[in-house]
Amino acid sequence: MTSVPMIPESYSHVLAELECLDPLLSALRLDSSRLKCTCIAVSRKWLALGSSGGGLNLIQKEGWKQRLFLTHKEGAISRVACCLHDEDYVAVATSQGLVVVWQLNQERRGKPERIYVSTEHKGKKVTSLCWDTATLRVFVGDHVGKVSAIKINTSKQGKAAAAFVMFPVQIITTVDSRVVQLDYLDGRLLISSLTRSYLCDTEREKFWKIGNKERDGEYGACFFPAGKSCGSQQPLIYCARPGSRMWEVNFEGEVLSTHQFKQLLSSPPLPVITLRLDPQYNTSACSLQSLSFPKLLYLTEHCVMTWTERGIYVFIPQNVQVLLWSEVKDIQDIAVYRNELFCLHTNGKVSRFSLLLVERCVERLLRRGFWSLAARVCYLFQNSIISCRARKFLPLDKLEHLKSQLDLSTQSDVISQLEELISKLEPLDSACSSRRSSISSHESFSVLDSGIYRVISRRGSQSDEDSCSLNSQTLSEDERLKEFTTHQEEEQVELDNVSHASVVVETDRNETFLPFSIPLSFRSPSPLVSLQAVKESLELQSQPQEEDRLRDLKIATTEAINKLQDPLVFLEPQCLREVLREWFLYLEQTFGFKEPSFSDDCLSIKEDKKVLAEEQSEVLEENFEPDKHSDDHVGKGQTDALQGNTGQDQTSEAHFGREVCENDAISKGASDHVFQVYPPCLIARDIQKDLVELTTLCFELNVFPCKNGNAKENPGQDLQLTVSWVLACQFIKDYFFLLDLKRLKRCITINYTSSTSVWETYIEGLKELTHASPVTLAMENGDMLKILKLLNDLGPWDSPLLLAHAQRLYEKFGETAVRPLIKFYPSILPSDIMQLCRHHPAHFLAYLDSLVKSKPEDERSSLLQSLLNPEALRLDWLCLAVSHDAPQRTNTVDSEGNPRPRSHLFTWGYSQLILLLIKLPADFVTKEKMADICKSYGFWPGYVSLCLELDRRIEAFTNIVHLDDMNLLDGEHGSIPETVEEWKFLLRLAQSRSTDFHCHGTQNGNTIGNGSTNWSNCITVENVALLLAKVIGPDRALPVLQECDLTAELSERFTRICEILRIAEKRQRALIQSMLERCDRFLWSQQA
Repeated sequence: MTSVPMIPESYSHVLAELECLDPLLSALRLDSSRLKCTCIAVSRKWLALGSSGGGLNLIQKEGWKQRLFLTHKEGAISRVACCLHDEDYVAVATSQGLVVVWQLNQERRGKPERIYVSTEHKGKKVTSLCWDTATLRVFVGDHVGKVSAIKINTSKQGKAAAAFVMFPVQIITTVDSRVVQLDYLDGRLLISSLTRSYLCDTEREKFWKIGNKERDGEYGACFFPAGKSCGSQQPLIYCARPGSRMWEVNFEGEVLSTHQFKQLLSSPPLPVITLRLDPQYNTSACSLQSLSFPKLLYLTEHCVMTWTERGIYVFIPQNVQVLLWSEVKDIQDIAVYRNELFCLHTNGKVSRFSLLLVERCVERLLRRGFWSLAARVCYLFQNSIISCRARKFLPLDKLEHLKSQLDLSTQSDVISQLEELISKLEPLDSACSSRRSSISSHESFSVLDSGIYRVISRRGSQSDEDSCSLNSQTLSEDERLKEFTTHQEEEQVELDNVSHASVVVETDRNETFLPFSIPLSFRSPSPLVSLQAVKESLELQSQPQEEDRLRDLKIATTEAINKLQDPLVFLEPQCLREVLREWFLYLEQTFGFKEPSFSDDCLSIKEDKKVLAEEQSEVLEENFEPDKHSDDHVGKGQTDALQGNTGQDQTSEAHFGREVCENDAISKGASDHVFQVYPPCLIARDIQKDLVELTTLCFELNVFPCKNGNAKENPGQDLQLTVSWVLACQFIKDYFFLLDLKRLKRCITINYTSSTSVWETYIEGLKELTHASPVTLAMENGDMLKILKLLNDLGPWDSPLLLAHAQRLYEKFGETAVRPLIKFYPSILPSDIMQLCRHHPAHFLAYLDSLVKSKPEDERSSLLQSLLNPEALRLDWLCLAVSHDAPQRTNTVDSEGNPRPRSHLFTWGYSQLILLLIKLPADFVTKEKMADICKSYGFWPGYVSLCLELDRRIEAFTNIVHLDDMNLLDGEHGSIPETVEEWKFLLRLAQSRSTDFHCHGTQNGNTIGNGSTNWSNCITVENVALLLAKVIGPDRALPVLQECDLTAELSERFTRICEILRIAEKRQRALIQSMLERCDRFLWSQQA
């Protein structure tokens, strides 16, 4: 591995660009050559972007979701400033020199309005805007040196009152040259020009020149507020000077000292942490930088920042330190709020940087799942990461979790770097170093004279800690040895999940303890030293044994991997399975049970077919439900067999195969078998990767023990399927420590959808892995909100272990725990929730509906489409949605299967989800099945929509007539007949409907009341005829009605409306003719 230079420990902060604002600029259309961003300002709530077109975009920083657009006809926006103490006000300067003050009216939810326009600087270039920190007053500086103040009315009255209020403009002063920067604090205005800085007391109207020496160029100045811990100390002022210098000035304008940063800036620049590029650090020193700082900005507490054409610089001026400097090119302006920097570049682009502690930066990267970048930052800044301060935010367990997320095949160099860092945090010669770091992040402890760590757990009680300390001091060496050899492998996997310190071991409270004062010749001065020595001696003895144990498996694994490199083997399933079967024999020999495993003749032991048939029927009775509507529901016997029970239940399905092929003694040993969550011996990383790959392939291709044996007997398809499930469950239990958990979950979801037992076995293994997790311990308290917050804080989750916590949450809190799980999408998928809620489909439906509604409307269809994998889920989810929180079928469908009138107006709880599923693209057959589902449950809006989509228009019109609502023909989402034949069919269908039905039929929703004669929305011959006349005109509609012999059923109302339509049509034609004649005359006049 090539050596990567590391950054010195003195650098504790970094600039991080964790969010790209290019999509925002693109949405605002500020990324074109015609329209560019010209100025920038920021406050707690707003990001303000002025454009060359005279528009001001105000974007709400939280979620970038709310946008206000303020237009100006006075030219491009040159400066903008947000009022920090009242964010309802914004000041804008235009290229013509006008200053516009806006009131946004956000509290009253009104429209933004201009409350004042200042022409004091008209014709000049406004170079600086600054708000008063206490009152509504704006200070303006221009390129000729004039400084003015605009005082705004503070009453926040309406327009009527504001018309009688004067907004005076006060001329503050005129300095000798262009105003470079303005700043205001506690009644003092700071003005920095090209030649010097000035301090102005705006209340008493006094002015001071700062210092005696002038300068020539753009140099900024800013106030430095006194920190909260400084008591009554007055603020300071910092003024930029030539040659990378600053003046430190008191609040009265007296220069206290000059700070020189030229030498300090010769250090190499720190990399900017960005998602686009990997951070690089060059250790070669730079030449001395003699810089001029065009602006100085106060940044968080104790820091002042500036920039040049080369980069961004952050100083701690009181200590004369350079906190950092980083190369960022082409900066035009920067706006800051607390630790956020928004940079406007000369090409109009905007970048957002955050000044963060290194460990905070890594923590944010972890939360967002940028594993590789987080690891590289950790390695570059490892001198800072190792420090005690950083360990508080980045304990060892987070670094271990980070390492587990990296891909060994493509990121081996990053993993090696991270391992090097972890080794420095956990020295190899100390067995308890990592535990001490774990304790330091979760618990407090003290070291006794005997060398014992006395742990004060924040999760436990005082009595518990005392008993643990006492037991650990008096535990015998034999019991320590037994404890250590039993759990040494578990400790390597989850060092930080132990509730008390790992060096503290509990024993039986009834045991008689030896008094501390009795001298024992075999007891070492420090129990920790003795314990470590025992462990080291055991490791030395076990290494040769483990190497012998794994020798054959290593050879077989290497051969299998080499064979799989051949495409003729890898792409041929039969050859691939044969290679895996040969390799699997070595895996069983190394890690399998001592008792005989399944073999090819395992089912031939029982030759009596009657016995086999009886056992087959028993299994089928236990494991298959007769209810055809619950395809993925499995019997209780199968579920019980896979709940981790290690009892002697010989009728359990999980041990069915062993009952068939093994004698009583072997069967008993198998039933006592538990999950192999941790490897039984140490496995080197290089061999473990190949073992995981091959073992996972075996599961994916069903290379299980006794596979051929099943085929010999061929007892029946159902029994074979059941035995296959049992073998899969046992395989997961035996080799869980060698399975890729993500691929395992994906395989179970696709191949074992009809067997809940395999999924339950998988979840059981995940629970075993997380039994000592802080989340599992927090479950005992029963506060769901705290548990969800803890899960969120431990994120980001890219591991199936989250499923175990979700399962426990659902088991404890039921449906209330399902909806909050949408925040963990896509770590938890809807298919996972389906398995969790398989006995309560309504719970899953509530989750799916909440997940879809959590997205913006324009993204819901694409999200739902991405979740439909496999496609069969579409029909399953549609059946669920139309069968839950829905009206009774008898209320929507009559005895003949036709829609009841107005039944489409019933409320369906999941109507939005149903319509989204219906509108998604699908093949013709699927659409037909969806239409049948909607019809069978009486969801008529979806059925009519699908009929129209499937070109079954006659059927759609028939159902519309049954629903008896003209809005379905004339509404926004309705459908109009397209041909004369369709109109005739609709008219005849309306004629066949009895008029008595409209007066006495069943009504619901907002339809006609009992006995009402208002037929305006009902489908009658006259209403359909009127619609026909509106669509094709009354003159063309009359022949169609006469052809259908319907003119006798039309009332005088129809005749009057037709006359009105004729008059409207004539007037419209006349208007069109008049407009055409005018256009014609205009065109001829242009030619003349």
